[in-house]
Amino acid sequence: MWTELVKSFLFIAIELTILFIVISFVISLLQGYIPYEKIEKKLSGGNKIIAAFAAILFAFITPFCSCSTIPVVVNMLKKKMPFGIVMIFLFASPVLDPTILTIMGVVLGWKVTIIYTVLTTVFSIIIGFTLEQLGFERYVKNIVMKGYEEQNTKFNLKLAFKETVDLMKSVYPYLLLGAAIGAIIHGLVPTEWISSVFGRDNWWLIPIAAIVGIPLYIRLSSMIPISQILIMKGMALGPVMAMMISSAGASLPEVILLKSIFKKELVITFILSVVTMSTISGFIFYLI
Repeated sequence: MWTELVKSFLFIAIELTILFIVISFVISLLQGYIPYEKIEKKLSGGNKIIAAFAAILFAFITPFCSCSTIPVVVNMLKKKMPFGIVMIFLFASPVLDPTILTIMGVVLGWKVTIIYTVLTTVFSIIIGFTLEQLGFERYVKNIVMKGYEEQNTKFNLKLAFKETVDLMKSVYPYLLLGAAIGAIIHGLVPTEWISSVFGRDNWWLIPIAAIVGIPLYIRLSSMIPISQILIMKGMALGPVMAMMISSAGASLPEVILLKSIFKKELVITFILSVVTMSTISGFIFYLI
């Protein structure tokens, strides 16, 4: 049994390691060509639709986890960018990581990844503009945080290598954790039990998975290998994706950081919005 567990762990870990290093390095190289100043101008522009998609693009090309997104949000608020656009970035940044999305495509399939990307993009835009229309900007505190630096790099192999190493240090442990949990589930948890308890007909698991995902703080990088094994074991895609979106979109550390820049009304609304986004997305995956 232990031999099978180790083999399963090594197979998942090696596959993810190769994907992660290659994709991270390529993305680090390409970031030197990204016109950040032009994107920031679009974010502050008068056309809300263009600004919204610029915020999504900015979220996509800045591969931050949910916690490191907060200093960027503070910087955007300091620059007096439209509140709705800032909220779109806040919701989209943790869930639209190019490295993780590519790995998701390879591991879970490109159809799942495309649907996931479209859903998180649409919901981030809807929620961001809704909060702006409802006047939630009044719940932003007047606090300045440090720690954000403008991205202004050129094409540089040495810098790309350094960024890949830094990213490995911060994210790779979670990939290994996910691989270990996935190997344990694969080796010890009966397929029949997962498919019967967490199978397709149990729609009520979707909102539960969305709520459970937040305090668990399972990063998206950990959830991908776990999700792969759960789906292979017969767990329905709906609750898996609901937990994936909620755990990435509103982790417990991020909520604590948000409390320092948002009043409690906006923090609570943020959490409810992420739970709603992940629940509805889960149901869409369930129906598909």
